[in-house]
Amino acid sequence: MAPKAMVKSLLYQILDGIHYLHSNWVLHRDLKPANILVMGEGAERGRVKIADMGFARLFNNPLKPLADLDPVVVTFWYRAPELLLGARHYTKAIDIWAVGCIFAELLTSEPIFHCRQEDIKTSNPYHHDQLDRIFNVMGFPQEKDWEDIKKMPEYSTLVKDFKRSSYSTCSLTKYMEKHKILSNSSAFKLLSKLLTMDPAKRITSEMAMHDPYFLEEPHRTGDVFAGCPIPYPKREFLTDDDNEDKSDTGKVQDQSSAHAPPAKRVRVVPPNTTSTMSSDYPSHMQMQGNHQNMQYSSANQQQQQQQQQNYGQRY
Repeated sequence: MAPKAMVKSLLYQILDGIHYLHSNWVLHRDLKPANILVMGEGAERGRVKIADMGFARLFNNPLKPLADLDPVVVTFWYRAPELLLGARHYTKAIDIWAVGCIFAELLTSEPIFHCRQEDIKTSNPYHHDQLDRIFNVMGFPQEKDWEDIKKMPEYSTLVKDFKRSSYSTCSLTKYMEKHKILSNSSAFKLLSKLLTMDPAKRITSEMAMHDPYFLEEPHRTGDVFAGCPIPYPKREFLTDDDNEDKSDTGKVQDQSSAHAPPAKRVRVVPPNTTSTMSSDYPSHMQMQGNHQNMQYSSANQQQQQQQQQNYGQRY
């Protein structure tokens, strides 16, 4: 479990970066933990960098609905419900939902909307199993809480595939309490604002940065690793000693290969030259080389005869 101060610092810097993008009319559209980088030792130690802008788009004045350009966006564990229901016009709220998913993952050390079903890359954004996972955590959306849900293109499919009663006991409160995050905590209150089902009611990045959660202790820090060693993942690094061992191994291999019989090669002798085939070559290879010489000489004689005939015809 990540320290509370680290979680708070990570979330704040993510929100700060998203606020910068949204202030410049840019949607990221693919926020997930894999695209959140943290700097290691150096001048920017512990600074968050938001990466992979491949799906980013300007949304200040689109010539056509963004859904027409990219029907399916955001890795589906972090995909907002309005996207899963086929919204043609969506807003920066889709990034905020993804931030909420990342925040929940930082608090619980597991993806909140983990779906076993693989994401099928089709032009249809509707994903039954991912919606089922969201409803199992959040509960089925009430029309009073999300009035525009009936306007979603896939609403008829939603009503046909799901029963509200199947999720009557599900709620974000129950899910987070399993992970020791109580509903009266400031962390839970902010999370519920980030994961509001209705995109029109979802909190903005700027509002989230001023949430009471960031005013409580432990306070956030510019270096998310403040007071902690950087938890680098275990990797295999090659040191100078390893390189020397590797070179020594290569020398042993070279020495062992020196005792192996030499590779047999065929020497092709150019025409009109004299060459003596080495006695080290087997007799059948010498014959092959002599045969190639004969072919070259024969071809050369034919070419000279043809040139003489052409010269006689012209002159």
